[in-house]
Amino acid sequence: MSWSWRLARIAGIDVYVHVTFFVVVAWIALLYWNESRSVAAVVNGIAFLLTLFVCVVFHEYGHALTARRYGIRTRDITLLPIGGVARLERMPDEPIEELKVALAGPAVNVVIALLLFGWLRASGGGETVEGVGVTTGTFAERVMMANVFLAAFNLLPAFPMDGGRALRAFLATRMEYTRATQRAAFIGQGMAVLFAFVGLQGNPMLIFIALFVWIGAGQEASMVQMKSALAGIPVRRAMLTDFRALAPASTLGDAADLVLAGSQQDFPVVADGRITGMLTRSDLLAALAKGGRDATVGEHMKRECATADVSEMLEAVLARLQGRDCHSMPVTERGALIGLVTMDNVGEFLMIQAAERRQERTRS
Repeated sequence: MSWSWRLARIAGIDVYVHVTFFVVVAWIALLYWNESRSVAAVVNGIAFLLTLFVCVVFHEYGHALTARRYGIRTRDITLLPIGGVARLERMPDEPIEELKVALAGPAVNVVIALLLFGWLRASGGGETVEGVGVTTGTFAERVMMANVFLAAFNLLPAFPMDGGRALRAFLATRMEYTRATQRAAFIGQGMAVLFAFVGLQGNPMLIFIALFVWIGAGQEASMVQMKSALAGIPVRRAMLTDFRALAPASTLGDAADLVLAGSQQDFPVVADGRITGMLTRSDLLAALAKGGRDATVGEHMKRECATADVSEMLEAVLARLQGRDCHSMPVTERGALIGLVTMDNVGEFLMIQAAERRQERTRS
């Protein structure tokens, strides 16, 4: 995700923080300062916020490590003002597996809350929960209640939040997956309207969350519909066959000229008839700024390049394409490059298919 900085790499997963997160830190500091005019209060407020986001990281690792049990890699985890996002390469194929992945995050928050409750009772505190909340009580009590809130909030059936994904998984055990997604997305967008209405009463953050839920639910429903429409279609039917390739010894200037001359954004790099990497548009721009036009493509290409075999189905290729930074995937036949698959040409293929089906219905 752009405008993000890497904090750490834990269990093989990079953790990033988005620049907007620091805006929230500054906002919290300003609120505490305006209320108390005390540096100690400001430090306490920021410490609570940072502790809360550590719990959010644990929450996201709950999703990521559960998904790993089913062979699904997590690309990274990014901290945002509204929480965290674990970018899985794909969702599990089986509804029960998706249900476990969705519930793993809130379960982590429940465990944290129970551990803190046990520690408070053992240390002589936490005799009663009356008067304890996210903004009242001792530091540990506030963190405990914040985790209870995180678990409860994430379990709301507002797709694509955890509760919405759990709802979709539950529905998918009783109906077709695409239909289950559409129902979960409809309920999620209904929840988004409710969030926005409550947010208009004086909570701007809920309006922001409502926008995230509304857009996310619509995108997920569209993506699942797309995958359903692509089922059973071989990649050969939708791949680009008119494309340009580069050699490792080609210069960045050569690549820049090809970008300007056409609409191709990513370029396969071929040596001796075999693919050795991909030069993406983002890598090209970064390399031009750093090394100039005379630097070679081989110095800046992505060497770990996923490819698709021409015999594969388009649905499977699309799922792999979505989980990568490169928006183009080379298609090979017996190891030789014969085409490219991009999100754009898959979309165009679907539009052409839909237009042809409408024409057939008109004729009939």
